[in-house]
Amino acid sequence: MNTQGSPMEAGTQSIDGIDDIEAIERVVATVERTQRDKDAEGFLTLFRPDALWTTGHGKVLLGLDVIAEFTRAVLPQAVWDGDVTYEVIHTQFLRPDVAAVKVRQVYHSAEGETEGSPLYVMTKQQDGRWLLHACQNTEVRSG
Repeated sequence: MNTQGSPMEAGTQSIDGIDDIEAIERVVATVERTQRDKDAEGFLTLFRPDALWTTGHGKVLLGLDVIAEFTRAVLPQAVWDGDVTYEVIHTQFLRPDVAAVKVRQVYHSAEGETEGSPLYVMTKQQDGRWLLHACQNTEVRSG
C-alpha cells in the first residue's frame, strides 16, 4: 500500500485506538467480506447517509436509501462462481478527515480473473469511524 499525506495527517488515532490507515483498510476489508458473503446489511453499514455510489456499470446512486434499495435487490442475487479480493493500493489524505482510497478489486473464477478499480472517498466521522462517502467503481478492460 502506498500512502501519501503529511506526517500530521497519516497515522492519526481513530476509533478503538487504531490509526486511520488501519481503520480505512478495515473498511475495505469489510467491503470485501460483505461482497463475498452477499451481506447487503453489513455492506450498508459502511456508508454515510448522504453517500454517492457509482456502480461499475455507471449507475449513479444518490443517498443511503437509494444505495440500500439497489444493494438489497442486486447483491443477494449476484452470481459468481469464484472469489473476490479487495486490496488498498493507495491512500491519499485530502484533509485529516477525508481520504481518497484506490482499491484493486479482483474476481477470481474458473474462467479467469476480472478486475475493478474502485475509488473510495472516505470521511472520518466525529466518533472516529471512517465511512464511504463518494465512490466510483470502474471495470478494468484488457486491451
